[in-house]
Amino acid sequence: QVQLVESGGGLVQAGGSLRLSCAASGSIFSINAMAWYRQGPGNQRELVAGISGGGYTNYADSVKGRFTISRDNAKNTVYLRMNRLKPEDTAVYYCKLVARSSYLGPDADYWGQGTQVTVSS
Repeated sequence: QVQLVESGGGLVQAGGSLRLSCAASGSIFSINAMAWYRQGPGNQRELVAGISGGGYTNYADSVKGRFTISRDNAKNTVYLRMNRLKPEDTAVYYCKLVARSSYLGPDADYWGQGTQVTVSS
């Protein structure tokens, strides 16, 4: 059983900051990647930021320079620091873990429960 627990969402005014956390636990042999997605009202789910097993990161153009993804390997936790928030950042944010539970695999995707981020103007 693999579980992802998210925290850190909330209500903030434009220009403010939040830090999201996602802690993974359970039968995890190795982690290939962790990522954050979001889905706003009436919008499709989109990739916000990702970090590979080698530590390489990528970001959606809309958040570059404002958001930072990082991972604490010892804690199996991924973070998303969000600065200079805008109303258009309002969405439910989901973390995703790409991992395998044994040496033979295969890789599988695991999702957190989602956390609401609301940015007021």
